[in-house]
Amino acid sequence: MTTNATTDGAPGARLLVRRHGAVLQLTLSNPALRNALHPDIYAAGLAAVTDAAADPTLGAIVLTGEGAHFCAGGNVNRLAANRQGPREVQRDSLECFHRWVQTMRRCPLPIVAAVEGSAAGAGFSLALASDLIVAAESAQFRMAYVKIGLSPDGGGSAFASRVLPRQLAAELLLTGAPLGGRRLQELGVVNRVVADGTALAEALALAQSLARGPRRAQGRIKTLLDAALTNPLQTQLDFERDHFLDSLFGPEA
Repeated sequence: MTTNATTDGAPGARLLVRRHGAVLQLTLSNPALRNALHPDIYAAGLAAVTDAAADPTLGAIVLTGEGAHFCAGGNVNRLAANRQGPREVQRDSLECFHRWVQTMRRCPLPIVAAVEGSAAGAGFSLALASDLIVAAESAQFRMAYVKIGLSPDGGGSAFASRVLPRQLAAELLLTGAPLGGRRLQELGVVNRVVADGTALAEALALAQSLARGPRRAQGRIKTLLDAALTNPLQTQLDFERDHFLDSLFGPEA
């Protein structure tokens, strides 16, 4: 097991990177602000996931937050300050965040989010960008953008509209009201609800199990799942055929 930390340019905000054998743990760390994000954390997350995807000794990733909360989303004070500067500064920040989200989706490794406490705004988007979600009993998920006159980023609207009925996605985004882990489990969004304080341990155990699986096949499964959202049936069948043949005649089968 090795431990290192990638520190960003905001005091108190950093991404912690820790390895547990074949599982990489990424921890959003800014506990004084409920692990609020910062653009340099986006860059660190993008780099960490990119490196993990290229590391053949890794088999899964766990994304979590330090302490009592997963992630409160963006730093509202920083966003307010950005309103006084050039629009391009915030645009560049969002582009970096969105590259991180895209890299998570394209990463061949299964990514498990371990959620304690609050997952709000961009924090909720990051959880939804993961492949699996393990939530503590009292965890709360909300797209709170509308509360401060904003619309979602980080794929929040895309993921919510894909995993929830349209009316429920609209309620989530238009009201900013929270949903508990149990409710999201009933809706098929959260995979496991566990006792408070155990989400990380449960997510690591799940990730260790996934890491023992066939990496290439798992990567193909992730690709197929995302493609199925937009592909016509015949296109998806052709895609399945090609991936099946690649798997069957590959070293893992």
